[in-house]
Amino acid sequence: MIRHLLRAGAALAALAVTVTVGSATAASAIPPPRPTPPKNYYLALGDSVAYGFQTSKALAGLPPDAFNTGYADLFAARLRQLRPQIATVNYSCPGESTTSFVLPCIWKTSGHALHNDYSGSQLDAALAFLVAHRGKVSPITLSLNGNDINDFLRTCPPGDLACIQNGAPVAIAAYRARLTSILTRLRAAAPDAEIIVVGAYDPNIGAFAFADPLFTQLNQAQQAAAATVRARFADPFPVFNPQGDDAAETTAICTLTLLCTEGDGHPSDAGYRALADIVWAASGYAAFQ
Repeated sequence: MIRHLLRAGAALAALAVTVTVGSATAASAIPPPRPTPPKNYYLALGDSVAYGFQTSKALAGLPPDAFNTGYADLFAARLRQLRPQIATVNYSCPGESTTSFVLPCIWKTSGHALHNDYSGSQLDAALAFLVAHRGKVSPITLSLNGNDINDFLRTCPPGDLACIQNGAPVAIAAYRARLTSILTRLRAAAPDAEIIVVGAYDPNIGAFAFADPLFTQLNQAQQAAAATVRARFADPFPVFNPQGDDAAETTAICTLTLLCTEGDGHPSDAGYRALADIVWAASGYAAFQ
């Protein structure tokens, strides 16, 4: 999905997958309990990143099963090493945000197909699946941080960094509240499931000094929301945005996304592999190998 991220002094037309809002202090995180083994179903939820989206595939009109190099696919493969019979259900919706998560999927209503079809909102579909398979779903992953920013950016004139900076505290607070509400409902429907929230990375090459702190604050808010429901947090920022050397950070973004080669800020295959590794590490499932 086409998104627009602001860069220092100008608007960058890019396919971004992360949110540049921030300025919230994360609450003290309570570590989740010791992980429990995977169950019968793995439920993948979220936006284009959970879908395994790459723009070139979408422009070619490829079907959902061609989007098979995403982190959810790779994480599922590792889960099958622990539990060969586990089935993956992927309800992710490209273009989804914490606001639209409770509305019909825009990807489907615009004529595109989902990995696993459903009617209504992604949240309702997820809750219905959890009720229908009570006690049999774990883990659940959720990546939902790439489209909320678009609404926020539209409230600021293009290139107005002061507007972004000044508006970020309210935007991040509202985002965190919506995310917490979603996670609370998922936890109520799946009290014993492992829930893993997948964080954001910053693709804003040339504007890291401005954008990185905002992404850090956004990830802190996601981690705090996860902690309220005993969920785990998978943070891609240290891998995608190594700090201390702009050249190294640029190289990482150019390698782990398609931004430099295709103008697409979604992860490359290498980036999706990195995300899968990060999610796996956060899950704690290595203890069962």
